[in-house]
Amino acid sequence: MGQNLKIAILGAGNVGGALGRLWTAKGHEIKLGKRDANAEAVSGASVVALCVPWQAAEEAIKSAGDLSGKVLIDCVNPLSPDMKSLLVGTTTSAAEQASKWAKGAKVVKAFNTIGAPLFGNAQFGAQKADGFFCGDDQAAKDIVRGLIEDAGLDPVDVGPLTNARLLEPLALLWIDLAVNQKQGINHGFKLLRR
Repeated sequence: MGQNLKIAILGAGNVGGALGRLWTAKGHEIKLGKRDANAEAVSGASVVALCVPWQAAEEAIKSAGDLSGKVLIDCVNPLSPDMKSLLVGTTTSAAEQASKWAKGAKVVKAFNTIGAPLFGNAQFGAQKADGFFCGDDQAAKDIVRGLIEDAGLDPVDVGPLTNARLLEPLALLWIDLAVNQKQGINHGFKLLRR
């Protein structure tokens, strides 16, 4: 990627843990936030990855302190408890809500459309799965593009943050195929162009 970043990861579950391992291996400095120490992890970071369940997202952002000027990567999908529907969508998104909670942050939606076990393991024959991302700040998106590459995905910029309204349902499709259709985790998405 060229530059080593200071990254705070809020949530050390499947997504946060996988990203933390991959980004550390690429030379980035990682601090894991915990419920009572999110602000400490975020204070020296230029990038914050939000990797908590939807039900914990607002509290995680609020406990992180001032996020003004920081790149906030929203990896959250607003899933229902049974993982069969989204709790927000079509007219807004989890990413847009995160942007309201994190005043002044440069929010980019990413790392939400395939399962975390595929981060760093997204090669399918001759092609890699895509890592879709969207946001309104080009400099922030450029940083996230590099972090997507560092996680072993092909970055695909799909436009403004409002397009998170499209990426979050795409995540639900991935989950449905993996869980409800019992196809397992070994599938990803690829945007094909001519």
